[in-house]
Amino acid sequence: MPQQPANQINNRWDDRLAASMSEAEQLHYRSNLLGADKRVTNYGGGNTSAKIIQADPLTGENVRVLWVKGSGGDIGSMGLDGFATLYQDKLETLKQFYKGEAHEDEMVGALLHCTFNLNSRAASIDTPLHAYLPYPHVDHLHPDAVIAIAASKNSRELTQVIYGGDIGWLPWRRPGFQLGLELEKIAREQPNLKGVLLEAHGLFTWGETAKECYQTSLDIINKAQSWLDEQLKDKAAFSGPRVTSLSADKRKAIAAKLMPIIRGKTSDHQRQVGHFNDAPEVLEFVNSNALEALAELGTSCPDHFLRTKIKPLVVGYDPETDNLDAVIAGLDEQLGHYNRDYAAYYERCKRPDSPAMRDSNPVVYLLPGVGMLTFAKDKATARIASEFYLNAINVMRGASGVSEYMGLPDQEAFDIEYWLLEEAKLQRMPKPKALAGRIALVTGGAGGIGQATAARMANEGACVMLLDIDAEGLETAQQALADTFSADMVSTCLMDVTDERQVEAAIAQACVAFGGVDILVSNAGIASSAPIDETSLELWNRNQAILSTGYFLVTRETFKVLKQQKTGGNIVFVASKNGLVASANASAYCTAKAAEIHLARSVALEGAPLGIRANVVNPDAVLRGSKIWTGKWKEERASAYDLDTDELEDHYRQRSLLKLSVLPEDIAEAIYFFVSDASAKSTGNIINVDAGHAPSFTR
Repeated sequence: MPQQPANQINNRWDDRLAASMSEAEQLHYRSNLLGADKRVTNYGGGNTSAKIIQADPLTGENVRVLWVKGSGGDIGSMGLDGFATLYQDKLETLKQFYKGEAHEDEMVGALLHCTFNLNSRAASIDTPLHAYLPYPHVDHLHPDAVIAIAASKNSRELTQVIYGGDIGWLPWRRPGFQLGLELEKIAREQPNLKGVLLEAHGLFTWGETAKECYQTSLDIINKAQSWLDEQLKDKAAFSGPRVTSLSADKRKAIAAKLMPIIRGKTSDHQRQVGHFNDAPEVLEFVNSNALEALAELGTSCPDHFLRTKIKPLVVGYDPETDNLDAVIAGLDEQLGHYNRDYAAYYERCKRPDSPAMRDSNPVVYLLPGVGMLTFAKDKATARIASEFYLNAINVMRGASGVSEYMGLPDQEAFDIEYWLLEEAKLQRMPKPKALAGRIALVTGGAGGIGQATAARMANEGACVMLLDIDAEGLETAQQALADTFSADMVSTCLMDVTDERQVEAAIAQACVAFGGVDILVSNAGIASSAPIDETSLELWNRNQAILSTGYFLVTRETFKVLKQQKTGGNIVFVASKNGLVASANASAYCTAKAAEIHLARSVALEGAPLGIRANVVNPDAVLRGSKIWTGKWKEERASAYDLDTDELEDHYRQRSLLKLSVLPEDIAEAIYFFVSDASAKSTGNIINVDAGHAPSFTR
């Protein structure tokens, strides 16, 4: 298939593939194609529909059914079950019950009475925008190029210039029943139209078939993009650059230092997770002369500011003088000003029945020369907020280049942000999981205990960074966790715990990836066995380097971040029963494990005034999934007991008081207890997970 010119959206419709699909499947296909390109519509933004003839499940008669993206879905990733289905004739009947704009919200509840075939997918507030257009297939999208026109001061005139009489124009109106009626009116009065541009919002297009609708959408978007490209080709974006970008390494270093501090200062309402974006489009904007003026105007499209707040915070960083220390010292003042400004916006715009003011901290932070930081309740939301503001940047580039960019008026923005229907949706959200918003580091993350621990914490909502020297094992572990949970929730870093520079770099990488650290599970390990007189200095030093010095280095660097955040934290050492009870022929290993336990106690003493807890989990004989049992250690321990290696697990099981095998998941459960609020009053403590080993009873 030939490629379109630069900046154009490629037509990816496959006739042969579509020919085998039902109408509903073609709608799904079209939706996924459109949503796959963030220039066409943002994550969760826009919606698509089709009016399809189907047999009524009660009468068997053919009826027209509106299939439309359900509430909260994403057209790029949704399945067929993401569509709400409603009787079209019942939707038409709703018109006689509509009492006017003051009763808009009442009509959303009425949509339930139009449900077809007991479909449990909730219909969105945009349903009337599709239902009353007199066309079988409708797309509502938020393309950057089209919103750039829609957000221009003279958007109506520009719409005429670009499209002639092919595209209509409607002034800004909040989505709902009234807008649906206005769309119907303009479409019926001007049957020549291929679509309508909604001021400060987006685009509606339609067609007789799924393919025609898809092609029309692309044609309209590409026409706007071509016109913008031509108009802007000799103009400096955003009035030209004011500063120059720092190097990529320097940008990440600044983000790594700043993000935990911001995170700590803004996590009172809810724990925040961060995202860093230094894409070329972001740097072009944050480095520009127009940064402050355009950022102050906020965003235009409702989907944008619902994700990013009404406007970002421009951080007063100067890449030429590298005034990062001054920026950090002045953060409280900048954040205080932003919070007061947001509170004033709330007080100025609130209605008698408005929900209480939400978290007034910024979502988006813009740093000249560096890029964009975004913070939200979880990684996916922070990343999506970054993507939305990138869309807003593209809109501002186009609008300010051909006209004057217009953000939504404060009252209109507020009425969307604090819409009672939006509040009801938020109230229906499930309760956050126990570790939601927390960020965990796991050394030895590619091993059995490391992976089980990461999975246990991810299952409770934590973001996890796995650290290990095993590149292949890390890749496998990351993919397994991403498949089970989400790619947003897991990251990896190749790291040798004995290398100070690698440890520093890994902790910094975690801060860039997620915004900081809350939990350290120090689990990297080896095991060795040799009589004392046969223990070489090399073997001794290797045990000390990994099991003692390595634990110290990772703890020290994590402790620095926890102190900066000022939100407490949890450190768990995975030691061994050998740290409490010595074994013959393992002096190097036992001594290093004992050092781990004492280090944890020292950290508990220093961390307590800061709310940083340190505890120890002592496993014993965790054979399954454990990397240290795949080499010489297993052979050496079997030899010590005069056993074959395949008899070793049963030997340890029978040796235990409970006659049970200890599995990686058992260790993970003890670790989870220590990092969760269930153990909030425990520090400096030890849990033995050994199925009962009397000599290891703590005294």
